[in-house]
Formats: sequence, C-alpha cells, structure tokens
Amino acid sequence: MFLYELQDLLKSGSERSDSLPFELRALEAILILVVSSLQSDEEILINLIQSLLLYLEESIDRNKLKELLQYSKRLSRFEQRVTNIRDAIEEVLDQDEDLADMYLTKKKEGNPQPVESHQDAELILETYLKQVEELANTVESVSSQLKTTEDVVNIILDSQRNSLMIFEIRLTLLTVGLACGTFVSSLLGMNLISGFENHASMFWMVSAAATALSVAFVGVGLMKIVKMMKKLN
Repeated sequence: MFLYELQDLLKSGSERSDSLPFELRALEAILILVVSSLQSDEEILINLIQSLLLYLEESIDRNKLKELLQYSKRLSRFEQRVTNIRDAIEEVLDQDEDLADMYLTKKKEGNPQPVESHQDAELILETYLKQVEELANTVESVSSQLKTTEDVVNIILDSQRNSLMIFEIRLTLLTVGLACGTFVSSLLGMNLISGFENHASMFWMVSAAATALSVAFVGVGLMKIVKMMKKLN
C-alpha cells in the first residue's frame, strides 16, 4: 500500500514542472506519506481519548478506567513514534554533509553537490519538520490532559476508599460498643447467686449501665475519628 501511494505521488510530481531531482521528489513523497499517516493515527486516537475523558467527567466506570489505561499506553507509543521521526529529521538537518549527499543524481554524474549548497533538501525537511512538531505539541497537550484526568480519578478513588475505611471503622466501633454492653449483661445473666437478682430496680440499673458503657465507647471512638479526619484535611 505504501509503495503504491509513493508511486502515485512520484507520478503526480513528475507531471508538474518541477525542477527538483528525482531523489528529492522521492524524499518529499515519503515525508508526505509519513506525516499523513501520523496525522490520521493522531486524529483517530485523540477523538477516542476525548470521548472517553468526557464520559469520565460524568461518571467513573471500571471498564472505562481500563480503557483509559489502554489509551494512555497507545498515546505513549504514538508520542514515541512522533518524537523519533522529529529527532531523525533534526539530526539530518544538523549535518550539511548528509544534506549534500541527498543529491544522488549529481553524485552519479560525477558532479557532487557542494556541502554548503543544499537549500532544496533543507527546505523540504524543514517544511515537514514543522508539521511533525505540531503533531508532537498536540500529543503532548493531550498527554498532559490525560495525566491530569488520571490524577483526578485517583484522588476520587482514594477518597472513596477512605470513606469505606471510615465506615468500616465506625461499624467496628458500634459492634465493640454493643459487645461491651452484652458482656456486662452476660456476667450478671449467669446462673450464679450474687444478691443482685433480688433487688427490685437492679435490672434497670444494669441495663442503663450497659447502655451507657456502649454509648460512651462508641462516642469516644467517633470523636477520635473526627479529630483524625480534621488533621488529615
């Protein structure tokens, strides 16, 4: 597919009144295909990511979080591709000898291109370097947005986990508080003679004491939790 598209571009380029040698037209055609492929892949990936981010703004879903992780990895790989292409073009632009060596026709004719004269090749590379840099900037912006969303989601999940932990602690306190009351009643409920069983109001006194003990235990525990939460906030 790539070769067919390259062939079509070279044919269309040869039909124009273009003074560029074949090798530079081939270079330009290759850069056109590479940049077009990057632009197409970027558009598809960014649209998917933007749709997912809009969904996560409304609600947090476990399956969507898995998709977020997958898209984050795909975006990182794509960013690496763009960065490699940009670095390769910049490296060639920094080497005058490499730019001059691109004029293969003159080299074959025994008339090598002067090292200081490579404006056409340099212009072609700089043109597509700008496009690649624009792609890199867009990917970097989306990557930053994705990272921000991941941080916000992690904060929300941490908050939910903390709420569950606090609920479990409160439930445990309530259970222990009730256990304290039942412990007192179980002591007095054993079939042992203590003299309290003949007291007319002892049942209500013991019940009140057990209830007060349970409430006091739970109340002190809740106060400790509230103080701890205030310190964390």
